[in-house]
Amino acid sequence: MPFAISVENITKSFEESRIIDDVSFKLAPGTSTVIVGPAASGKSLLLKCILGLTSIDSGNISINGLTGRNRLKEMNNVGVMFQENALFDSLTVWENIAFRLISQKRISEETAKSIAREKLSQVHLKNDSFYKYPAELSGGMQKRVSLARALVTDPQILLIDEPTAGLDPILTTVICNLIEAHKSKFGSTILAVTSDMGVAREKYDQMLYIENGTIQWSGSLESLQQTGTEPVKEFILE
Repeated sequence: MPFAISVENITKSFEESRIIDDVSFKLAPGTSTVIVGPAASGKSLLLKCILGLTSIDSGNISINGLTGRNRLKEMNNVGVMFQENALFDSLTVWENIAFRLISQKRISEETAKSIAREKLSQVHLKNDSFYKYPAELSGGMQKRVSLARALVTDPQILLIDEPTAGLDPILTTVICNLIEAHKSKFGSTILAVTSDMGVAREKYDQMLYIENGTIQWSGSLESLQQTGTEPVKEFILE
């Protein structure tokens, strides 16, 4: 069985600055991994490279065994939750959730609405949100709409960037539980970026610590004491 995601020796520079420097890792299907590290260390850029939103200078990325640009054929099996939600302001909640279904699969509006309503319920939003626009929603509600859109195709792989940023503890728990429920139901592979070390420690199988564009430690929380350097331990544990 191929790795769900394989990243091999990738680099990415902007002008004279190398932001990602010889990064490699492999994610087995059904695992959950979180990328942590200081601000501006390349965490979100790494996700964009995997998605093909940003080209890499060298190296190779594969998804479900498809390498290079061919991996983009697997995008229908990938759900994405962006850091700033990236909802379409001119579309209603249901249209945002069902956007991929309508634009790529050409299903009927009636079917798309039915699926959108189901996903809205899964993220614990009421039907009165269905025809609202993103600007009419709170930040926490927008996060849940963004997650519903990411889950709309029941993806095998879920890439999520700062899913709990700016949320209170209650909504943080709600979002984390929804992601865990999806993983449990579909056996999905999850790769996340977070600045919330409590979430990183408690909710993921393993962590990748990135600093200055390189992965300086990877492993489970249990292995951190044995394999992590003091700066990494201080960052993750304190």
